Amino acid sequence: MASQPPTAVDPIRAVVERLARPHRSGGSVIERAAILAEGRESRAIFTWITDHAGAPEHTVASAAPRGLYGSGFGGGVTASRGPARYLLPPGALATPLGTDDIPPTSVR
Repeated sequence: MASQPPTAVDPIRAVVERLARPHRSGGSVIERAAILAEGRESRAIFTWITDHAGAPEHTVASAAPRGLYGSGFGGGVTASRGPARYLLPPGALATPLGTDDIPPTSVR
């Protein structure tokens, strides 16, 4: 009986697949908080996302609310925190044809 050769599994890709959720664009979205919660691997996850055509989600800045409670306590503008979500294009998590996709040959 022939044994299957072990396939290389990218651990960062596995984490990205676990964190990713479907997005209305057809791709996937990952929350920044979920990436940061991964701890030491978060830098590698950000690198993986950018290497696979992922990008931060652009949000539209809303106008400051007016009125008695509109300015908040300090009255100033809060500092930006960076993107809240990262988008992956459709197909970024598609599994390429590997050795697992090839059916085993029958032995006679």
